[in-house]
Amino acid sequence: MAGSVSSGGRRGRWQPKAEINVTPFVDVMLVLLIVFMITAPLLTVGVPVELPETEARSMAADDEPLTVTIGANGEIFLQETAVELDQLVPRLQAIGGAGFEGRIFIRADEAADYGSVVRVMARISSAGYSNLGLVTDPLSTGNRTRGTADN
Repeated sequence: MAGSVSSGGRRGRWQPKAEINVTPFVDVMLVLLIVFMITAPLLTVGVPVELPETEARSMAADDEPLTVTIGANGEIFLQETAVELDQLVPRLQAIGGAGFEGRIFIRADEAADYGSVVRVMARISSAGYSNLGLVTDPLSTGNRTRGTADN
């Protein structure tokens, strides 16, 4: 009913009830939840690079690591933001804080200069970050002979 009758058995004024219908709100929230669950994994792609392939197994990660990416042209990205080599450590300190113990992944394009990769790793290591990891793609079965001395 839209209202209530006052007591006493006689007809009184109808007073509206202040109720909120939450069913449409719940429906909208469930749809948004499904949309975000589907789109969230697609947003973690980051900077596109061609990673080298190795036979190493994947490592289990407990939390989201910081990622430093080195492009084929030597451009450096922290997460998805382009940075200069001189600004890399201050930005890492701003994101991770002093004494950051978390893992820092280094993703380097296969065509990137070896010296660029080493300079980035040395800069991060000399700043006191010791938990560094290199990211590679798994070696596909068709490329087993790739990288051997016979080629």
